[in-house]
Amino acid sequence: MPPLYPLLMQPAFDPRPWGTQDLAPIYPNHKFAEKIGESWLSGDDCKVARGPQAGKKLSELSEQFQRDLVGEAARDPKRFPLLLKFLFPHEKLSVQVHPDDAQALRVGQPWGKTECWYVAHAKPGAQIGLGLKPGATAAQLEEAIHQNRAEELLNWVNVFQGDMIYVAGGTVHTLGPGSVIVETQQQSDTTYRLYDYGRPRELHLKDGMAAVKEKVGSGKVVRPAPSQIGSTRNRYVPLVAAPYFVVDMFEAKEPLELLTRDESQKSSVQILVAVDGCGVVEVPGSEPVTLAKGDALVVPACVEQFGVRPQWTLDFLRARVPGAATPEPATRI
Repeated sequence: MPPLYPLLMQPAFDPRPWGTQDLAPIYPNHKFAEKIGESWLSGDDCKVARGPQAGKKLSELSEQFQRDLVGEAARDPKRFPLLLKFLFPHEKLSVQVHPDDAQALRVGQPWGKTECWYVAHAKPGAQIGLGLKPGATAAQLEEAIHQNRAEELLNWVNVFQGDMIYVAGGTVHTLGPGSVIVETQQQSDTTYRLYDYGRPRELHLKDGMAAVKEKVGSGKVVRPAPSQIGSTRNRYVPLVAAPYFVVDMFEAKEPLELLTRDESQKSSVQILVAVDGCGVVEVPGSEPVTLAKGDALVVPACVEQFGVRPQWTLDFLRARVPGAATPEPATRI
């Protein structure tokens, strides 16, 4: 097996007060004694599950293999560019904001945290809070925080399975209960908590209010219609193309071939996340890797081409870094 090969990742389960002990339908066989809010899949500290690199962190492998792992499209050759995770909100998350690149640089961070949310499952009535209501100002938000009514100033949006939500840096936001989200974001954990319903957790009002933008391009992504790929029985759904990431959905019933280079001919690491079904990822010279619901697979940029062979059916997301400059997506609230 070569030094770099498709890397099956160990999910890192992160306790949160708004989480749940039951992570079905993604991890139906996992039961926890504490509330789990997130399952981290490609964070800097996430570890490889199998093969010669088993136990290694993505941060270590990025430092060692650089462009061979992360690709030519990544901004920093020594840092893994994208963090993907599952979110399991059972109660409301804090009202929070992440900085954009410019604000992050002002506080000594290498980059900000723009993200997107794919709604893998949603119960009737599931909602998100996204951005300020039209006409609301940051000053009014800060006043509302002190008056314990910050939620009143947010746009509350119903979400449904299959929705893709774009959350630009600087957007005030929260998640309500009742959904399972796959989050793709810049590799950053900078979160400013603005309001937390009285939970005994630290707030970050000074830095948070400095990061808040009153007008942002966030919202449900308006996307083109699905198409076929490789077979009339395989469906390809472009979910979002944005400055920091491109995320697509594949609904595979027959084998398909994918590349690590896009139309710009720049390579990027590919992160595959299975949201339903099971399949096998194949690369010549490497052992096949099984990808089942809840699994994440990191395909190094140097692989160039890889095959996905569903076992009956496999629905999976593919996240990558765009090789060419990409504008923010068209959205609606």
